[in-house]
Amino acid sequence: MKVLTNIFLVVSLAIGIIFMSLYQPEYFYGLEYDVRVINGFKNNSSLPLVIWCSSNNDDLGGRALQEGDDFSWSLKTSFWGTTHFLCTMKWDAMRRKFDAFKVPRDLQRCSLFRKCSWSVREDGFYFSNDEVNWKKDFSWL
Repeated sequence: MKVLTNIFLVVSLAIGIIFMSLYQPEYFYGLEYDVRVINGFKNNSSLPLVIWCSSNNDDLGGRALQEGDDFSWSLKTSFWGTTHFLCTMKWDAMRRKFDAFKVPRDLQRCSLFRKCSWSVREDGFYFSNDEVNWKKDFSWL
């Protein structure tokens, strides 16, 4: 009887996983998010904002952003909830690393539209999930 119960549990689990992967793949394979980093500096046309972003699985490379330029990418969260993109920003003598996307922090705050936007400015880094309402998250120092 105990063997039959164990077999039933394993088969039920397998059917559940197959069902999820076929009918709700976004929950099985991960949710897709759009991340955007914008050079929000004013009057810095001669000095670009340099950005380099990567995760454990992807190196997105570097870019030099002029005033108003942006660097965007899409990602899918991992099944284990460990998706993390780290960016290094450099402007003049200032340099700062920041988490552009991190599952525990961003799953809820990136809203129903799954959009995480950053505006990097002279006084710090601003976050928005709609690109209308910006909130300062942290400073350069």
